[in-house]
Amino acid sequence: MNITLLIIVVTVIVSIMAFSNQLIIENLVFWPYKIWRNNEWHRLLSCSFIHADLGHLAFNMLALYSFGAYIETSFEYIFEGKGHTLFILMYFGAVASADIWNLFKQRDNTQYKSLGASGGVAAVVFSYILLNPMGKIYFFFVPIGIPAFIFGPLYLVYCVYMAKRGTDNIGHLAHFTGSIFGFVFPLLFEPRLLQIFVQQLFNA
Repeated sequence: MNITLLIIVVTVIVSIMAFSNQLIIENLVFWPYKIWRNNEWHRLLSCSFIHADLGHLAFNMLALYSFGAYIETSFEYIFEGKGHTLFILMYFGAVASADIWNLFKQRDNTQYKSLGASGGVAAVVFSYILLNPMGKIYFFFVPIGIPAFIFGPLYLVYCVYMAKRGTDNIGHLAHFTGSIFGFVFPLLFEPRLLQIFVQQLFNA
């Protein structure tokens, strides 16, 4: 079963429906105030199925499609039959953990809401960096790729910088948290992956 494709299909369908139905957004969006007041904990995960606009949706799903199948296949090989389960746990675990800071910080803010699958997508990308640090990551069809082990730290620095600036409505802190989650999660089940990661760097 291709879990990546299933997540993409469901996310695209729900997101497109939500573009013209505000009620869907109101019921699924990450909304700390509602979570704490009404025990609507499903919002920690359901927010990943809706997006702000078509560009937001397309970017996330393209990134998920580009890296998801590789991670699924790798997980199945590394974890011997548990790969699909761990992939699902990693993806949605990252979605939920990416918003933990704002879950507490914004708990009394009736206006704060966020949406999108960026936390889960970032986790998948950083799992790729762990498993294939010498692989290339490309941007917007630019023919020259950035080695994954270089892209990772640069992206984390960018997330921290933009989060401190706070000049846009993008959840840079959520991206940072999801990225770290995706790198660490496989190590919890197979610590030797860190040694293999380092070996790949020094043998390049």
